[in-house]
Amino acid sequence: MATSRILGHDGQPMPMPDLATPQTSRLASLQRELQTHPTRGLTPSRLAQILDAAEQGDMTAQSDLFEDMEEKDGHIASEMNKRRRACILEWEVVAPQKSPSAREKRNAAQLDELLQSIDDFEDMLFDVTDAIGKGFACLEIEWHRAEGFWLPKTLTHRPQSWFTLHRGYRQELRLRTYEAQGDGSVGEPLRPFGWLTHVHKAKSGYLERSALFRQLAWTYLFKNYSVGDLAEFLEIYGIPLRVGKYPASASEAEKVTLLRALAAIGHNAAGIVPEGMLMEFHNAADGDPKAFDLMMGWCERNQSKVILGATLTSGSDGSASTYALGQIHNEVRKDLRDADVRQINATLTRELVYTVAALNGLAPDGPRRCPQFQLNAQETEDLTAYADALPKLVGIGITPTVKWAHEKLGIPMPQEGEATLSPAAPAAGQAGSPLGAAAFSAKTPCPTPCPSAGRPAWGHAALAACAQAAMPQTPPVAMAPQLAGSAAPAVDGWIDQIRALVERAGSLQEIRDGLEQLIPNMTLEQYAAAMADALAAAQLAGRYEVLQEAGGPHG
Repeated sequence: MATSRILGHDGQPMPMPDLATPQTSRLASLQRELQTHPTRGLTPSRLAQILDAAEQGDMTAQSDLFEDMEEKDGHIASEMNKRRRACILEWEVVAPQKSPSAREKRNAAQLDELLQSIDDFEDMLFDVTDAIGKGFACLEIEWHRAEGFWLPKTLTHRPQSWFTLHRGYRQELRLRTYEAQGDGSVGEPLRPFGWLTHVHKAKSGYLERSALFRQLAWTYLFKNYSVGDLAEFLEIYGIPLRVGKYPASASEAEKVTLLRALAAIGHNAAGIVPEGMLMEFHNAADGDPKAFDLMMGWCERNQSKVILGATLTSGSDGSASTYALGQIHNEVRKDLRDADVRQINATLTRELVYTVAALNGLAPDGPRRCPQFQLNAQETEDLTAYADALPKLVGIGITPTVKWAHEKLGIPMPQEGEATLSPAAPAAGQAGSPLGAAAFSAKTPCPTPCPSAGRPAWGHAALAACAQAAMPQTPPVAMAPQLAGSAAPAVDGWIDQIRALVERAGSLQEIRDGLEQLIPNMTLEQYAAAMADALAAAQLAGRYEVLQEAGGPHG
């Protein structure tokens, strides 16, 4: 149910965009274009020319260079894969953070359900992260109607070489066509709501210079030279030198035969030569390939620092990669991941969530109050530590919200009608039971509405009434309020004395000594009355149980 009034990303009304045909479906020149491979025969001067051309507006060769680097250098591919896949997390669409209305919460829940139905959504997330290394990533959206809603049917990653930059007040990505626009500029503007464009800022500055791979280009070149030199070294010095001697009377055909035999012996360890000719094998020349390995190691460590912010998480640091240092360096990776996630959240909120919301009438207030896409990068905390700390923090007056605790522990909030775990009810009088006097303080509030309403809101009498209403009415439970009421004056006096002791004590030693000196201030008459009530209750409970077992009258 698309709305007739759509606000663009600038908040201004815009006409209904053309959703029937993807923009590049009529650009056959781009679809038939084959990528070049600038890394073939790459030299320092050629690399400088490619980077300079990108700064002048021609990013085609630079984009193809980045593709080659990721394809041919296993270390770059591995490290980039780590960083990109660290962003593939659980996600949800949530209402605006500040005071969301009921309507905004409903719209967010509906958008979350719609986006969850998109096939291969995680693959789309991975394609979006291609911008981390290459500066930007453009995914073309093909739309279709599903149960009355406009939804993306496919989100297709398009090569960076298809795009060019238009420089004006702000840089603008455009499709690389050479047809001049009405204002004289080159390149076809991207159709509104037809693209998901993620621009990733690895560094500040112009877009053509902000790609992470520009920082890797030179180390890629130096490493490539070292690998080639090492291969040549092994070919020349790793095989013994073969020398063939022929007599002065040898013909040209015999010389060619001798040379062919030397080459065959080098690879096949077998060969034949005419009689009278001589072959000699000399030891391979002494050489040390460690210089090449040193250069390649330096390049890979530099690449790991650029991509992951550290070297010890990549395994390229040799014997120095201890577990403890790796854990410290891994924290740096988390910082990079969190920064990547923040940028991706902003892009998908703007380019995908708002687009789907606007087309289906779920964003009536425009982008300002649009639901937000949220990758869950929050790492769960130690349950054991929080289980010990939270009761203590609550006990001293800190009031964390239930939602905050669930988010910290990584435990989702229960949905309506969803089964939940709950603690087993302790036996009567057991430690931690609601009937155990030690479990309550004199200032514990009555936790739930109960028959004690109208009585004092604090103290053991109210708690006993709550316990009586909540638990089965067995004789011990039925007599608990009377016993609690009889003991309350003495118990409340003890609690007041203990509280005063703790408030004036300067150390735990003073509290311990003070507790030993406290004498319960309960008179003999008070003890006698409480004991009489307890004995009478015990006698009546015994009679009740006998009558229950005998099947006699109750009451």
